[in-house]
Amino acid sequence: MSHDTPSPQPPPAGPGRSRNDDERNSWAAGGTVFAGVLLLVAGVLAILEGIVGIARDTVYIVNRGGYVYDFNVRAWGWIHLVLGVIAVIVGAGLLRGDAWAKYLGIAIAGLSMIANFMFLPYQPVWSLIMIGIDIFVIWALATYHPQHGRQAGGKL
Repeated sequence: MSHDTPSPQPPPAGPGRSRNDDERNSWAAGGTVFAGVLLLVAGVLAILEGIVGIARDTVYIVNRGGYVYDFNVRAWGWIHLVLGVIAVIVGAGLLRGDAWAKYLGIAIAGLSMIANFMFLPYQPVWSLIMIGIDIFVIWALATYHPQHGRQAGGKL
């Protein structure tokens, strides 16, 4: 009598979950780390952009021609500076795995997207790149759901 050893099977996907959902969740988990890094880098760049706008508001040369959201460049500098500081804090929280950072990351990426949309006449290419990054950050943070819920200490 021969006994065949069954080949190891992957663990079940869990109640109500398919393997496809688990694969998507693993992409989102990696995306969450990447979103944290992106928020850190984008935050530092927004801080630098804000400092330039505050210190030298003649750096950005624009022909806005009656633009609806016509703030002076110094005001945009303060907006980018504040959003950048918050993005750096949230990005660090995401990399530490803090649960609060996930929801605040979605919010700050949404605000950044709105600010960059309104900043299009000042730096169109950079604003479009930042809007794309913000979309990715929102997707990664909104689709990642840890399989075992929150761990002790409020971690993701």
